[in-house]
Amino acid sequence: MKIFPVFSALLGILVSVIGLELDVHSKSSIQKATSLIAQGLLDYYEGTKYGGTIGMFSWPYYWWEAGGAWGSLIDYSYYTENDTLVPIIKQALTYQTGEDDNYIPLNQSTTEGNDDQGFWGIAVMAAAEKNFSNPSDPKKAWLTLAQAVFNTMSARWDTKDCGGGLRWQIFQWNSGYDYKNTVSTGCLFNIAARLARYTGNDSYSDWAEKIWEWFDSVGLLAVSGDSYYIYDGVEAKACENITKYQWTYNQGLLLSGCAFLYNHTEDEVWHNRTKALLKGSRVFFQNDTMYEAACQPANTCSQDQRSFKAYFSRFLGLTAVMAPETSDTIMTWLTASAKAAAQSCSGGTDGHTCGTNWFKHSWDGNYGLGEQMCALEVIQNLRVHDLPPPYTAHEGGSSIGNPAAGYSVTTANASPLKLDGGDKAGAAIITIIISASLIGSGIWLIL
Repeated sequence: MKIFPVFSALLGILVSVIGLELDVHSKSSIQKATSLIAQGLLDYYEGTKYGGTIGMFSWPYYWWEAGGAWGSLIDYSYYTENDTLVPIIKQALTYQTGEDDNYIPLNQSTTEGNDDQGFWGIAVMAAAEKNFSNPSDPKKAWLTLAQAVFNTMSARWDTKDCGGGLRWQIFQWNSGYDYKNTVSTGCLFNIAARLARYTGNDSYSDWAEKIWEWFDSVGLLAVSGDSYYIYDGVEAKACENITKYQWTYNQGLLLSGCAFLYNHTEDEVWHNRTKALLKGSRVFFQNDTMYEAACQPANTCSQDQRSFKAYFSRFLGLTAVMAPETSDTIMTWLTASAKAAAQSCSGGTDGHTCGTNWFKHSWDGNYGLGEQMCALEVIQNLRVHDLPPPYTAHEGGSSIGNPAAGYSVTTANASPLKLDGGDKAGAAIITIIISASLIGSGIWLIL
C-alpha cells in the first residue's frame, strides 16, 4: 500500500486499467471492494506497530484526520455488517479521549483545534447512533463522549468578535486563532443536531438554530436563488473579510445537520434548508461524479483536503436517510461516484490503491489515507437504505448519556486561554531553549 513513487508509476501502468470490481447493486460486491480499501487504509495505522500510538496514523496525517478515519471505519463495520475491526476501532476511540474524557488528550492539548475535537465527537456520535459495541466504562460511553465534546466546544462560543462562532484554534498561541472557520462551527452544529434527535432534548436544537443564524448573519451562508453555498471562514478581527472557498465537507456538515433537525422536528424550515443546501451541493459534481472543486482541477489539494470527499459522502448518505425527498438525487450522485472511485482504486503494489481524481477512470498516481477514506465512504454509503437508520435513545439506542459530561474540565480546556505579555514572553523563551537543546543534541550526535 505505502509505496515509493517510482514503483508506483511503473506498477500503475500495469494495473491502472483494472480497478476494483464493483457491482453497485450487490451487497457481496460492495463488501468485497470495501474490505480491500479498508485494508489499504489500515496500512497507515501506527497503533499496532512497535513504538506507535494507539489511535494515530503515520505522518503526515494529523490527529483530526485519525478521528475522521475511525468514523469511516465505524460506518464500514455497520454498512458491510462486518465486525472484524470492532476491537481496534473501540480501542482507538477510548484511548484518545484524554484525562477529562472530552477528546482533548495531553498529546494534542497544545496544538488541538476546535475542528480537530469536533471530528472525534462526530465519530463517537455515529457510534452511539449505530449501536456500536459499548465501552465497559460508562464515562467513555459513546453518547457521553459526544455530549462532552459538545459541552466543551459550546463553552468556547465567542461573541466578542463577529457576534459568535468558534475560532479555528482553541489556544491563543496557535496560528489560526484569529480565524473563525465553518468547519469548527459546523462540527458543533452537526453534533448539536444529532444530539437533539438522539436524546430528544430541544436545548440542543436551540443551539443548532443559534449556530445557523450566526452563519447567516456573518455572511458564511451564501444564497443564490434556491441554492445555499457555504464559505470557508471569516477573520475574527475583520468580520467583513470572508474567505469564499467552498469545500465539500463544510457543505456536508450543514446539509446533514439540517436533515437530522428536519427528521427530529418535522419543521419545514429545516426541510427547506436541507433542500437548498442539497441544490448548492451540485457544484461538487460533474456528470454526477464527486470532486473537490476548490483544489482538484489544479491538482493542488493538500493532505487534509484529499480526505474531504470522505466526510461529504458520509454526510450525503445520512441526509438521504434523514430527509427521504433528497434520496433520489443523492443516490444518483453516490452511485456514479462509487463506480468512478472503484476505477481509481487500481494502483500501487497491491493493485487496489485508490487515487484522488475519479474522472480519470483509472489510478492517477496519488495515494494516501485520504484517498482510501474517500473511496471507502462513497462505496459503503450505497448501503444506507439497506440497514436501520441511525438509532435514538427512544428507538433502539443503547449508549449511556451524561448531559453534564465535560463540565469538570479545566478552564483552559473549556474556553480559549488568555495570555498576557509575560505569558507570551515566557513561551518564547521556552521555545528558544528547547530549540537550542535539540540543535545541540543533533550536533553532539553528528560529532
